[in-house]
Amino acid sequence: MTSQQQERKPAPEGAGSAVSLRRIVALSLPALVVLAAEPIYMLIDTAVVGHLGARPLAALALGTTVMGLAAWIGAILAYGTTARAARRYGAGDRAGAVAEGVQGTWLALIAGAVMVAGVQVFAGPLSHALADDPVVASEAERWLRTAIFGAPFLLVTAAGQGWMRALQDTKRPMRFVGLGFAVAAVLTPTLVYPAGLGLHGSAIANVIAQAIAGSLFLWALRRERVPLAIHLPLMRRQLTANRDLLVRGAAMQACFISATAVAARIGADALAAHQIGIQLWYAIALALDAVAIAAQALIGADLGAGNTVRAKATAKRLTWIGLGYGVVFLVGLAATFWFLGGLFTSSGAVVSQLGHVWGWMIVLMPVAGVVYALDGVLIGAGDLRFMRNMNVAAAVSWLPFTWLTLAFGWGLSGIWAGLTCFMAVRLVFIVWRMYQGTWLVAGADLNAR
Repeated sequence: MTSQQQERKPAPEGAGSAVSLRRIVALSLPALVVLAAEPIYMLIDTAVVGHLGARPLAALALGTTVMGLAAWIGAILAYGTTARAARRYGAGDRAGAVAEGVQGTWLALIAGAVMVAGVQVFAGPLSHALADDPVVASEAERWLRTAIFGAPFLLVTAAGQGWMRALQDTKRPMRFVGLGFAVAAVLTPTLVYPAGLGLHGSAIANVIAQAIAGSLFLWALRRERVPLAIHLPLMRRQLTANRDLLVRGAAMQACFISATAVAARIGADALAAHQIGIQLWYAIALALDAVAIAAQALIGADLGAGNTVRAKATAKRLTWIGLGYGVVFLVGLAATFWFLGGLFTSSGAVVSQLGHVWGWMIVLMPVAGVVYALDGVLIGAGDLRFMRNMNVAAAVSWLPFTWLTLAFGWGLSGIWAGLTCFMAVRLVFIVWRMYQGTWLVAGADLNAR
């Protein structure tokens, strides 16, 4: 058995005490690198493409919004796999935890193939439906038709992170994802400028990054001593667990896609500014989510082992860590927002539109820190139905702001006010759920909830 295959268990701690800060940090820091890798690359991509002009940047905004559907499905696969596998690991069944990863990987490959076929058919109509400017729509369509070939690898990477997180191994995902996007960060400016491929070079670099990372996760899974065949009963149980996460994610995607569509109708400058703002939001949100990754693994393992007392104590500690983390980002954004826009675009009109975004983003940081940390707690606990209902309610609070923006001329301020309302509703719901305590359900089988 290889060193990677050795069982990794947390250091022994008191049955009723919270998991130590050291243990949380040991899981969170590598997860932070993984979570930050793609959005940091996307920020590099946005900066590189932004200097091609407002139209290519607007086209990238549309393309990455559609590709966000793949990221959404990937998050479902990662969270669903972690939620199920962490309980198996906590109950002492390491092989069962990896078996969850095998079926998650098969689901990733199937979903990725469907996405490739679907985008080749619908990229044109979809791009033209989202953009009034035919040049922007055409460039977005071309970008999408190439970038989508990275989707199967992106989904395999997500499933791989899911089962490795459940084993409380966040270091291998850090190496695999980091390598892929380090290569892409060099390739993107090279293909866009010296190679003369423009926006299309950005799509090629995306595919290469995802292919490198996904192949490494497939290699790691093959090294595990578990059957690699499709196991339909186990796959069906995963689909059942993922159903609520699917609805939860769909509510979020409806909001983000609507926001991008409305920004596109405000104008190319507004859409380009929204692209910069939303990519920064994704980058920060995923960085904050590092605490949630640790929460998923630790809470799932504790409940799988039947230790509800420590799970509750750890959840309280994670809440304070998330709040502190959010305050750090608030201070960082407040200190740097005045020059950030210039890093992504040389257009004065786009920088001016960004003025409608910064204030909302800054005040959201502490809220996001708490919400994402507690998201991880409830996902680790398998409280997926509540997560679904909470996000649907929050989406209902955001969408009216987005739809009314064009009618009342609120511009980007209206869209980002909606995002603020969305996060505030989630905060209220999730804090109430933690106080209620009904998420503390012990047992190795998530489907038994």
